[in-house]
Amino acid sequence: MRIFKMAALLAILELWALGSIAFAAAASPDLLNAKKEAEAKGYTFITAHDEILAKAKDERRLRVLSSLQPDALKEMAKAFMQKYPFIDVHAEESTGTEAAQRLLLGLEAGMVRDWDTFNLSADFYDQLAPHTRKFDILGMAKHGVLSIPTGMIDPHNRNIIAWGSSVSAIAYNRTLIPLDKVPNKWEDFLKPEFKGRKLLVDIRPTGMVSLVQAMGEQWVINYARGLKEQEPIWVRGHSRSLTAMVAGEYGLFQLTNYNSCMRRLVGTEAVFSPAPRPYAALLWLEFQASPEGQKIIDEHDMLTSSMYAPGSAVEELTREKKVSVNDWDTYSLTSKWMKMIIEAFGFPRAAGPKKK
Repeated sequence: MRIFKMAALLAILELWALGSIAFAAAASPDLLNAKKEAEAKGYTFITAHDEILAKAKDERRLRVLSSLQPDALKEMAKAFMQKYPFIDVHAEESTGTEAAQRLLLGLEAGMVRDWDTFNLSADFYDQLAPHTRKFDILGMAKHGVLSIPTGMIDPHNRNIIAWGSSVSAIAYNRTLIPLDKVPNKWEDFLKPEFKGRKLLVDIRPTGMVSLVQAMGEQWVINYARGLKEQEPIWVRGHSRSLTAMVAGEYGLFQLTNYNSCMRRLVGTEAVFSPAPRPYAALLWLEFQASPEGQKIIDEHDMLTSSMYAPGSAVEELTREKKVSVNDWDTYSLTSKWMKMIIEAFGFPRAAGPKKK
């Protein structure tokens, strides 16, 4: 099986903090001006990394709900504690729409109190965002207080970062489809030879959401309707479907997660407003964005590192390629676009691949 084409979709993190500014006397005029501007907008701006470190030492612990895969999360926590041995980390995996919905209900009911970071699902992005604290992450990164590439930070909210990117791809079985028959553009999927249960289409079109940026809403709606007319095999999830492709049951997957083709899944992550240990949480998020953290993601949560992290696997994969990115300007529209595409699909149900 080969990967043929790609589009990029950002995963999201958020962070917050509270506290007053220490070390202000040693801060430069530029830092003090940035702090003043941030506070005027309701953000917390810390003028020295040493202050974050000192407050994290007082907190001593960190409790993490993460969308990283278990192996990656284990290695991330291990490496983080080696760098910050004064912080004891308890980390648990939390992924999926149902987990995000339970988390949101718990937050709204005031029942979530002892976690410092949490998984931020795109399905509930707007509802979860008010539950985050407001660090001026972008301002601190621009002034060198935090070592986070600014491209990973939401320029609108300033307190949201993305530690990774989800890359979508076309997958095909080369023993069933000759290279010269593989679609070379999106419209090729609408050719007569792919009609009648000849290709797999996911009923949760996360990858197609990213196409809206490059192609526009109406084009994507028309394209989704065209896929419906192809009478595809509607599926939900990628690993099982790709396994069927490897077994030779099907030859073409219209759009899948690139990391699923590599046998890995992708997730998203964020941080709590009521976090009892916000400064340790801030160090955790910075660490995931660091070269060391990105390397761990590349090695253990394959191909979900950030396209904005220089030298990461995803940055190298997408470098100098034309990509359609569901970025900071459009991420809050993800749920809307998802519903739009599913409606154009005709609200299908996943039948799952099965042998002919």
